[in-house]
Amino acid sequence: MAEVTYLEALRQGLREEMRRDERVFILGEDVGRYGGAFKVTEGFFEEFGEARVIDTPISEAAIVGAAAGAAHLGMRPVAEMQFIDFISCAYDMLTNYVATARYRANLACPLVVRGPCGGYVRGGPFHSQNPEAAFLHTPGLKIVCPATARDAKGLIKAAIRDDDPVLYFEHKYLYRRIKEQLPEDGDLVTPIGRARLALEGTDLSIITYSAMVWKALEAAQVLEKEDGLHAEVLDLRTLLPMDDAAILETVKKTNRVMIVHEDTRTGGVAGEIAARINESAFEWLDAPVLRVTAADTPLPYAPTLEDFVLPQTADIVSVARKLAAY
Repeated sequence: MAEVTYLEALRQGLREEMRRDERVFILGEDVGRYGGAFKVTEGFFEEFGEARVIDTPISEAAIVGAAAGAAHLGMRPVAEMQFIDFISCAYDMLTNYVATARYRANLACPLVVRGPCGGYVRGGPFHSQNPEAAFLHTPGLKIVCPATARDAKGLIKAAIRDDDPVLYFEHKYLYRRIKEQLPEDGDLVTPIGRARLALEGTDLSIITYSAMVWKALEAAQVLEKEDGLHAEVLDLRTLLPMDDAAILETVKKTNRVMIVHEDTRTGGVAGEIAARINESAFEWLDAPVLRVTAADTPLPYAPTLEDFVLPQTADIVSVARKLAAY
């Protein structure tokens, strides 16, 4: 077992899939000789060559369009957005074309669009967004948000092998902070569509994903130490398709639920999850479903302001105590 960072685990997954399947190739801005803005593809150009690690113009629409065409012809492209914020430039291509290609014209579209998301790095409003909710209501897409090194590797491998287009949101704050021991041999693949129980508990459930999993685990430690509360933490891992069975199971177990995500409050994923719980498990609830999210504002550059806008461990603890008091 070797200890690897979140970033290295992602790199391992990409490299293994490129070695396994010659149809897999990477395209994006500076992914070649430079190795990517965060060095995810470092060394790939030297190993796989310019035909499989392709530097593109600065046009996210062109990158996704080229990937879609290649996918139709039997390839398995992995398109990198240098920052996931700029996936908005390819929104039309992804939602109106890629997501509907199989339904409209029976065109295979096995492509992955991946890129760094999230805040806590003082990146300001253009380099810190979490746009997953913008794509949540688009049939035909899949969305994954790994929180651990194991899932960073396992989900990129699963995404590349999937026959549908997958949006892969990797949190830049986790790149070099999260480490985990992973097997050096074997085929580590995380199934798309299945949540992971990150921490078992009995008093309340925290449903979350991506970097917020770690904030939730920190909050759970505080709650147990200071309040004697045992929080359960459910890591969704996949937003589309969502693991409804895992969500309902934790609701029925603790009867008190809060949802935590880094995205803004209005129109965020938490609203969808809360609606599903109210429709399918309302009779199991002993309290309202509560949310901890970012404020509805562009993310500031200033560290103090960014910390105020984004969810912090203390915010989760405060809402959890309120939830437990019902």
